[in-house]
Amino acid sequence: MQHFSIIIIGGGPIGLACAIEAQKAGMDYVILEKGSLVNSLYNYPVNMTFFSTSERLEIGGVPFVSNNPKPTRNEALEYYRRVTGSFSLNIRLFEGVEQVTRTMDLFEVITVQHTYTADHIIIATGFYDIPYLLNVPGEELPKVTHYYKDPHYYAFQDVVVAGAMNSGVDAALETWRKGARVTMVVRGPEIGSRVKYWVRPDIENRIKEGSIKAFFNSTIREIRMHEVDIDTPEGPVTLKNDFVIAATGYQPNLRFLEQIGIELSHDGVRCPVLDPGTHESSVKGIYLAGVICGGMNTHRLFIENSREHAVKIIKAISDGANAKR
Repeated sequence: MQHFSIIIIGGGPIGLACAIEAQKAGMDYVILEKGSLVNSLYNYPVNMTFFSTSERLEIGGVPFVSNNPKPTRNEALEYYRRVTGSFSLNIRLFEGVEQVTRTMDLFEVITVQHTYTADHIIIATGFYDIPYLLNVPGEELPKVTHYYKDPHYYAFQDVVVAGAMNSGVDAALETWRKGARVTMVVRGPEIGSRVKYWVRPDIENRIKEGSIKAFFNSTIREIRMHEVDIDTPEGPVTLKNDFVIAATGYQPNLRFLEQIGIELSHDGVRCPVLDPGTHESSVKGIYLAGVICGGMNTHRLFIENSREHAVKIIKAISDGANAKR
């Protein structure tokens, strides 16, 4: 059974940042990631452009050079892969964590492959794992996806896009430009308020001219093999349909935190209880970093404003270790 001073759960940008800080502090660590390197970013749409500029996505003091001020998904994958290689980070990919328990003064971490022990745990698991479901009949059909990737797949098909935030708008525009016949079904009265400012005029103009059809204040009632039923303010409508892209958003795995014993706030946001100075959770020795700290409010924390979590956490662990000497 291998032992580490720190086990970092999650190999996204913030998990990598924590590993870099631990390495700089001379602490032994391992990153356990259930998927590929920066798995959430890998699952972003192929043509996605970040809202943040490249320098705001930098970690470890390594410059992020991109072709334009706002980098693309592919540039980000290349950057974080280069950072991982430059620091020779100790990361184990495709090794999901199944259980974390305390045994005496140590934590026992059981993965799909091994069992480890650690003095400290850092959880940096993000929020891209669990999609919000439509909860309608037919959602389980293979034509329905919550993870839109590439527009070419939908060429010349009848596509329904549920949702009108950034991911939904990008999917609608990209698939339409590849020849899809696109209909947006939007729960609210307009395109989402957080849609990227350079994209908003594009989608609004496409809807206005009728290139992309949009039903506002509407919801999907049922999905069938070749049709979709929706409820609109004017009454029910049945759409001819080949594919449904459910761009309904994602949520963090708060159940995993609860199973470990981490306390969550009792409001609708369900933020993990933590010390803002050290990011230690309600379970002594377990720290939280990145978007997971925001609970259900997944739009409060991003790479750019949670990079500092790594510095706080490693300083707290280092200070604690020095105090025991």
